[in-house]
Parts: sequence; C-alpha cells; structure tokens
Amino acid sequence: MWLWILGIISFIVAVRIIYQRRSGVCPSKRLLDGKTAIVTGSSAGIGKETARDLARRGARVILACRNVAKAQRVADDIIGTTGNGQVYVKQLDTSDLNSVRRFAKDIIDNEKELHILVNNAGIMAPGDKKLTSDGLELTMATNHFGHFLLTNMLLGLLKQSAPSRVVNVSSDGHHLCRNLVADDLNYEKRPYPGSFGSYGQTKLANILFSMELAERMKDTGVTTNSLHPGCVSTEILYKNDFKIIGYVLAFLFKLMAKDEALGAQTSIHLAVSEEVENTSGEYFADCKISPRSDLAKDRGLAKKLWEVSETLVNLSQEDLNYGGK
Repeated sequence: MWLWILGIISFIVAVRIIYQRRSGVCPSKRLLDGKTAIVTGSSAGIGKETARDLARRGARVILACRNVAKAQRVADDIIGTTGNGQVYVKQLDTSDLNSVRRFAKDIIDNEKELHILVNNAGIMAPGDKKLTSDGLELTMATNHFGHFLLTNMLLGLLKQSAPSRVVNVSSDGHHLCRNLVADDLNYEKRPYPGSFGSYGQTKLANILFSMELAERMKDTGVTTNSLHPGCVSTEILYKNDFKIIGYVLAFLFKLMAKDEALGAQTSIHLAVSEEVENTSGEYFADCKISPRSDLAKDRGLAKKLWEVSETLVNLSQEDLNYGGK
C-alpha cells in the first residue's frame, strides 16, 4: 500500500518537474519605461502575473477587471512587490458590451498612448447555455465578443502609439472545436455543446480574431498574436457549474501543472520580446510558434467570424471614429 502511494507521489513529482523544465520562459530583459499596458482579467491567475511583470519592467499598467475591489488588492500587491506606483484599476466586464464601451471611452479620453493590450479575461463555459443581457452566449461574449469590441475601439490609440502589440490569450483547447458555425455563435439553431465544447469554440475564435486582425493591421505598426499558456493552476477551474470536476482538475493541475508566473511567460514574451517585434498573426506556446488546428488556419473562416462579430456587437462607425480610426 505504502509503495503504491509512494509510486503515485513520485510520478506526480516527476511529471511536474519535467513539464515545468520544458516550459518556455520569456528571455527578454526589455524595460518598458514610458509605455502603457492594459491587461484584462488581471485580478488573478496569469493575468495578474502578466501585469506584475510589465510593472516590474517600468510600464504604466491598467488592470481591467470586473471585480474592482479584488483588483485593487492585486494592484496594491504589485506596487509593493515591484516598487512601481503606476498600477491602476479600471472596471471592465467583457461579457457586458456597455461595460466594454464605457471602459474603452475612458481609456481614449484619459490615456495619451497605449502600447500593449493583453486580452486575457476568460471563463470556462457553464454546463448549460446562458445568455448575457446583450443576448449573447455567455462564454463567447466573455472570451471573444468583449475583446473583439474592446480591441476595435482602441485600435486608433494603438496605431497612434505604434509600435504596439495586441496579445490574445487562447488555448490548445481550440483543438476541441471540430466545427465553428459563424452564423450561429449563440446556438440558436444548433444544440449547445456543453462546457468543453463551448469553451473550445471561444478559444478558436481568439486565434481566428488574431489572424484577421493581423491582416487588417498590416503596415500600421500594430502586431497581434495569440497563445496557449499551457496547463496552469489557476482559479478559473473553480468557476463553472461542474464543481466536482472543477475541483478535481484544479487539484491535479496544482500538483502537476505550471504555476501562474510560469503560465504567464508566453503572454509576457508576446508583449515585450524583441524577438517577436515584427511577428503577427501567429499562435504561440512556451514562447515559440506552435501548431494549431486546421480550422485555426482558415482565413475564410477568420474573415467570416470578424464580419459576424461586427454585427453581433453592433460595432458602429461611431465606435471606430471614437477610437480615432
């Protein structure tokens, strides 16, 4: 019995050591004095550690978070650990298009420059279909539609501040998606695919959005890439309807996966590294270009997703003009 338990423990420790040693680490020592960065969903997990690293490099960092009180505690901690007092909190709920518009207008009105936008906020899909107040499927709204609208509204500022970068946190979970029906992103015509199926579709959308944005931003000085952070032990696994599965997965991830700081490395790499300065439209994992699914390479699907997203978020000329586009 004890030998069996010892064997399991040894296996878990070995997996953790091997996985973490093979994980990519951002090699850049680049400083960001005078630069402004926004990190959505940065009150916890890899978003928090991404924001901490950018602050340590001297950037002015805005934590864009739904829970302002929680985010302020994180901001205070980042200020304390980095000595950078230019860490601020602004309210943003990416599942609420009105919240996205308020946040974007606040940024444009009050910030002279924006050099880094890390679209990190995300949720695991609920087991049953849920709609937002805008009538959008909750997971797609949070993980894709909100960031699509936010990025479009800030493109003018990003272009004025070029060279600038947009970093979209996706996942190898996009491989779970075998078919993305761009005309039915809210599952009105087809059955809701459940937690993992819905999540996979949003992560595919992140990659397709990056690919199409890169095409549209050619020769503007704005680059964009997407990434898989790896298997990371964060609180996101607790935030779904499958509580038992969530806690089991979170426990296993805590034993064997990357911690939050290591999980943030690819986001940081894409935000700061000189190595990717002229790279755009790619998908990364462990700080290097990574294979993606055939669907994630489909330029026609990427364009279709963009057009449908414009309609569903009611992207208007006023939104674009407000951003100086």
